[in-house]
Order: sequence, then C-alpha cells, then structure tokens
Amino acid sequence: MKGHLHLTCARLANGESALREQSFCAPFHLSKPHQDRGALVVNVVNPTAGLFDGDELDLLAQVECGARLVLTTPSAGRVYQSRSGTPARLQQRVQAAAGSFVEFLPEPLIPQAGAVYAQQTTLDVAAEAELLFFEWLSPGRVASGEVFQYRQLAWQTDLRVDGRLVARERYRVEPEQPATLAALTDCFPQAHYLGCFWVSARPFPEAAVAALQGPGIYLGWSQLAAGGWSLKALCADALTTRRLLGGLRAALYAALERHPPWLGRF
Repeated sequence: MKGHLHLTCARLANGESALREQSFCAPFHLSKPHQDRGALVVNVVNPTAGLFDGDELDLLAQVECGARLVLTTPSAGRVYQSRSGTPARLQQRVQAAAGSFVEFLPEPLIPQAGAVYAQQTTLDVAAEAELLFFEWLSPGRVASGEVFQYRQLAWQTDLRVDGRLVARERYRVEPEQPATLAALTDCFPQAHYLGCFWVSARPFPEAAVAALQGPGIYLGWSQLAAGGWSLKALCADALTTRRLLGGLRAALYAALERHPPWLGRF
C-alpha cells in the first residue's frame, strides 16, 4: 500500500492557524483539526491495523510564516511481521518557515516480532522558527512477551536550521546481532527510547530538564552546532517514558513561553 499525507498550515488574518491545503490517502487519515492555546492541533490517524512489508508512506508538513501547528497521533504506530523481508517505509518531512512554530508528537512506534521498518525524517527549520520534535520507540509487545524480536529497524534523521545541517542521525538495530542492541539494553532490558529536538533562539531550560532525572530514566542532552538542542533518553518501561515525555514537554513549552495544547494523555 502506498499512502501520502501532504498538508500546509497557514496563519489567517485573525491570527489563528488553519490548513490551507491538505491531501491524504490510506493508510493516512486526518481527524478534524481544532484550535487549542493558539495552535492548530491535527491528529493523524491510521484506520488500518498498522504497517506491513512493502507499505510506502510519505508525509509532508509545511508550516508557513507565523502559523502554529501541533501534529500528533492518537494511538501507537504498529509495524507487523515482514513475510517477504521487504521493509515498511515511512518518509516524513517537516518544513517550518520563519516565525512559525511546529510540534511533532507521535505516540510510540511498536515493531512486532519479525518486523522490518525503515524511516527517513527531514526537518527544515528556518531562522526565527521554533520546533519541538519527539520520537518514541518501544521494544515491542512487551505484554505478549515480544521484547526486541523485530528483524530490523533503520532510522535516518537530518535536521537543518536556516539551511545548515546541524544534526544527522543514522540508527540500525538488528536484534539477531546483539551488538546493535547494546546501547539500549545496557541500561534496561526492556528499554524504551525517547528522542527530542528542540529548536529555538530562547535559552534552553537545562535545570528544569535535569530535574526530570530519576529511577528508571537515563537522560542526556547536548547543544547543536546552531539553533537548538538534542535530547535522548532510555526508560525502563512505557509508564516511565510517558511521565518523562510529559515532563519534558511541559519544561520545553515553558521555556518557549507557550502553553502546551491539551492532548489528553499527559
């Protein structure tokens, strides 16, 4: 199955944000966008069971000057067993124009036993734009006894700020080769991975982030070459990850002097 989601968020004359253009087809679907705390909240829904081998998805979110967009999902993303060995592929691109604000906050990705998945993310953030980008990787269907039983996971992420490449990440995890899992499982045997990029000219709230350290959390952060910070965490379980995500979101929004739209799960 090949699906796409292309949307453009624009600022209206009254200061509110709205979708000026949208186009999507299965397995992408949009729930009704709504305004909350000065931003347009858009929920991306997958009405199918999840992603299967050979699926190819393309997501493009363009946010115009002055617009504010929160792009999220209401439930976890699932990648099922690849019978052919072909990966399910997702390409996602976020383009934030000057003066805009974007939050990208999906629910966790759950690769099931035998899954093969490839994800490519490109983030282009103009000068004077602000970005919050989150990603959450689960070890699998833990309650069903599936812990790191997928076949292969490959993530590629590039972040550009004002045209300058400031972060490039390449991950490949193959549980049949334990060395590729070591960075995850050395801390916790059922580790959840949480990543975040924070792009803003405002001061980074280092003290507030440091205060989120605690049992079951291994958290670190570093400043990018220009315009932002990278945060990474390993958590012992899903509940700990969700609590940390809620705390990070609150701290980073406070530093941006914004109020986080209510999503009903933090």
